[in-house]
Amino acid sequence: MFTADSIIDTVQTGKKTFINTFVTNDAVKEALINFVDVESEYTKKAAKIGTDTFATMTSETVKAVQEAAKFDYAKFGEGIMKKASAKK
Repeated sequence: MFTADSIIDTVQTGKKTFINTFVTNDAVKEALINFVDVESEYTKKAAKIGTDTFATMTSETVKAVQEAAKFDYAKFGEGIMKKASAKK
């Protein structure tokens, strides 16, 4: 199943590998690795909130469409026509 976490982990692991390969200063390397870890945590939270928001919006849209489908448009139209005829 598709999850954003696996994609985020893959990208962040690539960044860490790049840092470990090309950064020789240990203090800079540690700072960059810490940055990547914090960035990973933030990105995962943002992806989860975005996914949850989308799921809620989709659910509410489905409920609204189902309620609209229950509405009897023919009966509503007859009522309007009766009122319009009565005014004439």
